[in-house]
Amino acid sequence: MLHSRAWSLLVVGLALVGAAGSSSAQEAVRIRGTLERVDGSILIVKSRDGAEFKITVTDPPVYVALVRASVADIRPGMYVGATGLPQADGSQRAVEVHIFPEAMRGTGEGHRSSDLAPQATMTNASVEQTVTGNDGHTLTMKYKDGEKKLVVTPQTVVVTYAAGDRGELKPGTGIFISAARKMPDGTLQTPRINYGRDGLMPPM
Repeated sequence: MLHSRAWSLLVVGLALVGAAGSSSAQEAVRIRGTLERVDGSILIVKSRDGAEFKITVTDPPVYVALVRASVADIRPGMYVGATGLPQADGSQRAVEVHIFPEAMRGTGEGHRSSDLAPQATMTNASVEQTVTGNDGHTLTMKYKDGEKKLVVTPQTVVVTYAAGDRGELKPGTGIFISAARKMPDGTLQTPRINYGRDGLMPPM
């Protein structure tokens, strides 16, 4: 069981991740990449496009570990976030599905665009129904103003969350930072680091 402080920090960090579609988050720097090395208190991260960033973390820091899960872990009633790509039949093909802890229910609820890929969308909602078909598992996701059907294929990355630890950040670790701000010395500062555990590359 997580220590109460660790759990509190995890929930706060995830709530901020869930709100990453807000205007304030869009004005900040978002980084998807790999940890190159650690230089004292500075994390050197190389982004997917090859740019190198020097990252510092505010105090108290929040480290959130993304942990591998599977479609079998998704059950009706759960609150999840899914990035999808539109299909001809009006459904969404899920690129990634995030199983949120119960404490995050309602965070970022709704359907909106995502910057993960062209035409990508993000849906945060409760799972109403799961159906297994020839093309994969179809999730019926309901939110306040509507519902979406998402098809989870064998290629869909499914993850859940756990309280992280800076000690797990080694060269090669996949990093996702939803909102960092530029500092006068050229570094980027963030209140939280999201990273893949056991070799997982954050799909966010």
